[in-house]
Amino acid sequence: MPVLFNSILKQVDIDPAHVILLRHQDKKAAPARTPYDLWRDNPSAFDLYQSIQSFDNRPKFVRAPIWASFVVTPGGATMFVGIYYASYRSVLAEDTPNPHNDGVERAGTCDTYDVRLDDKLSDISGRLYVDWGDGTRAWIQRADNQNKEVVELHPEFKEPEFPGLLNFIAHVSEIPGMYKNWVSVLQEARGVYLLSCPRTREQYVGSACGSEGFWQRWQNYASDGHGGNIALMSREPSDYQVSILEVAGSASTDNDILQMESRWKTKLQSREMGLNKN
Repeated sequence: MPVLFNSILKQVDIDPAHVILLRHQDKKAAPARTPYDLWRDNPSAFDLYQSIQSFDNRPKFVRAPIWASFVVTPGGATMFVGIYYASYRSVLAEDTPNPHNDGVERAGTCDTYDVRLDDKLSDISGRLYVDWGDGTRAWIQRADNQNKEVVELHPEFKEPEFPGLLNFIAHVSEIPGMYKNWVSVLQEARGVYLLSCPRTREQYVGSACGSEGFWQRWQNYASDGHGGNIALMSREPSDYQVSILEVAGSASTDNDILQMESRWKTKLQSREMGLNKN
């Protein structure tokens, strides 16, 4: 039989009728400041992120004093991060910088809540994962109406190992919130990469020569959708798949990497049948 989240709540004397489930995911977050990153790196910033909410959600938040909070990991899983006791405070009294991006919440435009982390279930924070179901847009749900199935319980909180540069495949949208240890590897590596459009099937071969390697180059695509490339600018925005074709050696010069890039353009015919214009 599957283990259900509400049965875990009842084990610590929490009535699911008093609980709302929150699944935090912000696809528009600035690099390295997704809700997952805030929880991992700066708990007080995560508390602030939770404490500021829109007026529209007030009826959902005030109906239950207990929040069971989850964050979406870079791999797309729904990870439990804690039980919080929350109560409505007031409308936001003063302009407040957002903890997750460079914006500012203006006074009078949203609600604020007093949020306190409880130690109940703290032993499984960062270790327990649930199946949220298909309704991921419904990020606020009643626990008594939505009894989530537990799909994993890890021995400890640990981010997955990097798969290797030549095994790495992701989408541009996943780059800003990627695991920290993965970022470090991608920052240290330079070479030739491939962008593939899932909609048009077109390919673009590019090179990463900068001091922060593949990571910095792909951040450009994540921020503006085209990275300054003329052909990509001429297309509708797309969540390109990114992968690495060749890794440059530590002694390789920028010119060496550009020659590698040219070879791959020839091999894949990305000038004739892809998005490369030179």
